[in-house]
Amino acid sequence: MSTISQRSELLFLYDCKNCNPNGDPNNGNQPRLHEATRTCLVTDVRLKRTVRDYLMEKGHDGTNPDRDIFIRDEDDKPVTGAQRAKSYANREEYTKKFIDVRLFGGVSAPGGSSKKKEEESKVFNLTGPVQFGMGMSLHPVEMNFLKGTGAFATSEGAQQKTFREEYNITYGLIGFHGVINEAAARQTGLTEDDVTALTDAMWNGTKGLLSRSKKGHMPRLLVKVDYNEPLFFIGDLLEELSFVDRENIDFKEVTDVADYVLDVSGLNARLRSHAGKIARITVMKDDRLQLSEEIFIK
Repeated sequence: MSTISQRSELLFLYDCKNCNPNGDPNNGNQPRLHEATRTCLVTDVRLKRTVRDYLMEKGHDGTNPDRDIFIRDEDDKPVTGAQRAKSYANREEYTKKFIDVRLFGGVSAPGGSSKKKEEESKVFNLTGPVQFGMGMSLHPVEMNFLKGTGAFATSEGAQQKTFREEYNITYGLIGFHGVINEAAARQTGLTEDDVTALTDAMWNGTKGLLSRSKKGHMPRLLVKVDYNEPLFFIGDLLEELSFVDRENIDFKEVTDVADYVLDVSGLNARLRSHAGKIARITVMKDDRLQLSEEIFIK
């Protein structure tokens, strides 16, 4: 299949309930919060990890020589870039074999070797066609500090079990905005099949986050806007979303997606105003998410 030839935008919303959407290792693994607004922040790295993990479960795990993930562990153990470089022969195979490289780009790390020409054939630095901004909640969140006991004692014969501490948020509706760049796609070989795999992984991979700290994630809305004019995209789609009667919503009391209505009138206005440059709009929506109106579809 040929590489994509048009630019696209992605708008992705999911919510988190009583979990930690993205812990900060430099701050006791607390959820990342914007100090001024108390909104919850989620890095693009976290979303890309969700995508990679899901794609691995769907067969991009290296058992098929043409279907693999480059940024992954081997045998459940961290590896060096030089070790992963052994899994491909040259630049061309690199882009054909690794779907995460075709999506997100990558940097080679073949390591030192006496086989200089072989090493040079593996060197590359590719900008990913798919780029996401920082994810953030569309509202302030409540962070909780929890204490509990562990499963084991500190030592044999001890009378008490170990203690654990953790943080989570009560509820957060997280939004991501992304752009798929057709110019960068020509460098990595990104295809429509790859993009379909991406959106499937965003939706179902998020729903499948079932670890102890991540259980409580649910995808709610995914909008993909494909353009028919090269280099053009609207931008700032996430900023067009708000809440109906937002001033009356006390988010300290919001615990579920049924507690509010998402206002998409601003988003629809932007989409309609650029309808002539839009080839199609694809929408995936969870039934429990309440919208102020149906999203404009072309």
